Amino acid sequence: MPRSGAAGGRGCAFSALVVVLLLQGVQTVLSLEINADAHVRGYVGEKIKLKCTFKSSSHVTDKLTIDWTYRPPSSSRTESIFHYQSFQYPTTAGTFRDRISWAGNVYKGDASISISSLTLKDNGTFSCAVKNPPDVHHNIPLTELTITERVIVLLLVRMSRKAAGMKKRSKSGYKKSSIEVSDDTDEDEEDECMARLCVRCAECLDSDYEEAY
Repeated sequence: MPRSGAAGGRGCAFSALVVVLLLQGVQTVLSLEINADAHVRGYVGEKIKLKCTFKSSSHVTDKLTIDWTYRPPSSSRTESIFHYQSFQYPTTAGTFRDRISWAGNVYKGDASISISSLTLKDNGTFSCAVKNPPDVHHNIPLTELTITERVIVLLLVRMSRKAAGMKKRSKSGYKKSSIEVSDDTDEDEEDECMARLCVRCAECLDSDYEEAY
């Protein structure tokens, strides 16, 4: 009978040890967290940084991997555009060829990349995946990239400021001299020309989208 009690005690101790090890394993596997900007705006011909940061309970080793993928708008097809494992491996094919560069530092939890010479065809969804064994299970954040023509934005901002100034004058009951009226006429003609240019740029932008898709 004493032997049976001793054996039972050893069995309970072994079971408790297994449970502790399993709990520690689960805690380790689920401790990787990734963060990225949900929305990023870029401009044609310029360079943009897609930020991605991660936190891991494990030390960074040469087993750490980073994978960036891209999915075009209104499509379920994804393509790999960047891979990292000790060294950087940007894509050598497709629309992002020779335009992807490493902008991160894995020892600071940074997995960011940059895209140069942006085009309207770069619009879409990007995802950043990081694995740092034994931390491999994590969320996969998505970043929506929107590319526009900077000239349209500048013209719209100027027109908006001009309209706000005219509205402020009308509310204050300010009366213009004959010289100011003449100047405003010239400015109105300039604004009308800018408006036509905005419309033309918007038409070009729409045509580029149609060609892309």
